[in-house]
Amino acid sequence: MNPIIEFCMSNLANGSWRALEILENDPNLDVIEYSCLNHCEFCAGHLFALVNGEIVTGEDPEKLVENIYHRLEEEPLF
Repeated sequence: MNPIIEFCMSNLANGSWRALEILENDPNLDVIEYSCLNHCEFCAGHLFALVNGEIVTGEDPEKLVENIYHRLEEEPLF
């Protein structure tokens, strides 16, 4: 079972699309886009994604990717 990375379409429009593109190239991740993740307070001010249901933020797409991988190292599925 791969880790699940979820993105909000509104947040993609705010700049996290580049992080999504990078992560989609990792065959060990399941990357999913939703119209809304119901975390509008984060979406309005941060680039973010849900990593196995937990919010991860980043100042820019590259930092978001770095923080996502860091979270995955901290809390592996197995």
